[in-house]
Amino acid sequence: MNKYGFIFPGQGSQYVGMCKDFYENFATARQIVEEASDCLSYSFKEVMFEGPLETLSETRYSQPAIFLMSAVILNNVQKEFPFLTPTACAGLSLGEYTALFAADKIDFISCLKLVALRGKLMQEACQEKRGVMRVVLGLNPDKVASFLPEGIWIANLNCPGQVVIAGYEEHMGSAEEMLKAEGARRILPLDVSGAFHTPLMKSAQLKLKKALQEVLLKKSPVNLVMNVSGEIVSDSSLIRSSLIEQVVSTTYWEKGIATLQKENITTYIEMGPGKTLAGMNKKMGVLAPTLSIEKISDLTLLESLYATT
Repeated sequence: MNKYGFIFPGQGSQYVGMCKDFYENFATARQIVEEASDCLSYSFKEVMFEGPLETLSETRYSQPAIFLMSAVILNNVQKEFPFLTPTACAGLSLGEYTALFAADKIDFISCLKLVALRGKLMQEACQEKRGVMRVVLGLNPDKVASFLPEGIWIANLNCPGQVVIAGYEEHMGSAEEMLKAEGARRILPLDVSGAFHTPLMKSAQLKLKKALQEVLLKKSPVNLVMNVSGEIVSDSSLIRSSLIEQVVSTTYWEKGIATLQKENITTYIEMGPGKTLAGMNKKMGVLAPTLSIEKISDLTLLESLYATT
């Protein structure tokens, strides 16, 4: 029996022109994009297709745009390949909201509004407390943690040999120096506007909490693997608390993929901009194939799944 895991990328994967081919070739894609534009009172078509990248990369725009692209692809996949129903869904950071939607635990508009609010509040938090994020390659998490100065935290544990750190911009230089001295192979900047998943996002967390507590969540048979625990979370109250905690806490993506492996997922389907999650699966030694659906041409990858259904 085939088991499909739907996985969704987070912020940093955005680019000008994202989702354009789906918009131009599918009426349902145009309908979803226009519905989202009407809901949030700005043109996603302009932001995603015309840019500039500086505007698209602003947290208040990039988070809804990435969610929207993933939702468009998901809709198209479900229409073209109705047998592809997920056993479990997971998303990295922002992508966790897309996973919530894909698992049929929240409706599209409610999720879009949450994502837009999250992006807005995180943007405001970035302006209140200036922070940055870096990817540290070649050191294990325990070693990284032991050499972080005050004001820098571990934000993401994504895959072996990769630790994302974040915190105050003025403290990051000393953190980089210490980690390089301890053997870090490379330290790379992340294309985001603040120190996500750290205490610097506390103001965003407090304001987002009310909206998360009020939104309607539904029950569904699809498992949801969440970032804060790296485990399957089914109870609605625990889903809410995990989303609230995720804003300021380390995300455990590698642990989450290990949980999906225990569920015997036979094919992972990544939907959204980029192929970052497929690359991480490869680094984790995931044996089940990961198919990345980003362009219309990628849909042909799913046709082969008919033979094994």
